[in-house]
Amino acid sequence: MLARTTDPIVAIATASGRGAVGIVRVSGARLAPLISVICGRSLKPREASYLPFRDAGGEAIDHGLAIHFPAPHSYTGEDVLELQAHGGPVVLQLLLARCLEAAVESDASTGQPRLPGLRVAQPGEFSQRAFLNGKIDLAQAEAIADLIDASTEAAARSAGRSLSGAFSQEIHTLRDALIHLRMLVEATLDFPEEEIDFLQKADAEGQLATLQAQLGAVQQRARQGALLREGIKVVIAGQPNAGKSSLLNALAGAELAIVSPIPGTTRDVVSQTIQIQGVPLHVVDTAGLRESTDLVEQIGVARAWGQIEGADAVLFLHDLTRSAGTDYAQADADILRLLSEKLPAGVPVLDLWSKQDAAPSTGPVTGMSLSAKTGFGIEALRQRLLEVAGWQAVPEGVYLARARHVQALSRVGEHLILAAEHLAARAQSLDLLAEELRLAQNALNEITGEFGADDLLGVIFSRFCIGK
Repeated sequence: MLARTTDPIVAIATASGRGAVGIVRVSGARLAPLISVICGRSLKPREASYLPFRDAGGEAIDHGLAIHFPAPHSYTGEDVLELQAHGGPVVLQLLLARCLEAAVESDASTGQPRLPGLRVAQPGEFSQRAFLNGKIDLAQAEAIADLIDASTEAAARSAGRSLSGAFSQEIHTLRDALIHLRMLVEATLDFPEEEIDFLQKADAEGQLATLQAQLGAVQQRARQGALLREGIKVVIAGQPNAGKSSLLNALAGAELAIVSPIPGTTRDVVSQTIQIQGVPLHVVDTAGLRESTDLVEQIGVARAWGQIEGADAVLFLHDLTRSAGTDYAQADADILRLLSEKLPAGVPVLDLWSKQDAAPSTGPVTGMSLSAKTGFGIEALRQRLLEVAGWQAVPEGVYLARARHVQALSRVGEHLILAAEHLAARAQSLDLLAEELRLAQNALNEITGEFGADDLLGVIFSRFCIGK
């Protein structure tokens, strides 16, 4: 649910904990009375002033920099005051409390409260106001949170491109082409008696084909951006003592999971996020899959299957040193059958053969052989995981995107396919053609927020940090 957008708001805008500098930010209309009492004087616009921040008795809470950004030339589009003090939590809380206290005090010149209605900001409310006041669009607002949360350099650079408007510009280009095509269709519908085929003369089919090609390029970059942000979940599965924990350690480059020759050592889920060329992969080690009378191991196996069912990719690990055994091969076949039953369609299962160093003369018929001990095949596996994830490195063209962006673009593509079918039918389906183009434009508008429900905005901005 959207917050009240007319209230003045205040919040600590820096992370919790101690630091060299901390910021208290105020946004609203007519901040001059509040500025005067806290800073002791008025401030020149967009000029940092070093001065004491005063409490109710006129004593200094701290000395720091105060900056006033008059509307509309501010982050939120409203009047903004930033108080940059020493970054101790107590100091910042005192400044926050002083702002709230001073707001309700009567101003000596007017007898009215200095800033009536001032309240602590909700998460993401500063960025929400920047969006509502036209300073940024919705995709750029989301990029702010993504830039803060970026876990890799590639993700940070891609979020920066989205924040600068690269992704939004692509969407606007598609939208403008779509609006032009809609105009041609509406002209044909509005003036049928003129006997002028607007669509044929304007090469509407060619325009639609070009639009679909442009959409395909944007979709590809958006999928890459979503991958940079979300990553994929990779689950390592197999029989006990197949080398699953060793593989996790090898991929992570650290001793995360306990490794021993005793079957059933891993009884719970162990996960680690690794990065391959900036793409986050959430790798999960699971208990060995087998029948057991041990209640704890049964729970571990059940949890393993739960992880497998939610995987984006499964690494099915086989033990080369036991591959010739009939019982072992049968157990692997049983696991493969269960994988085919439990996994959703399209989830890839990679056959990996471990312990290559202990059985160098034996090679699998299919799949990859590797050794967690020597590192043989580990780099090849990393590259294969990137392929499975669908990563195609385009370092200067990828912008960070979210799942909702990818889904919206997919809906645009579906509407354009139907539009092409109606366009081929000419006059018999022009009404349906116009409707599909309208729906495609609505889906595009959802990305930048030019059309969207209030509850969607509330969900997006509520996930921001306080003071942003």
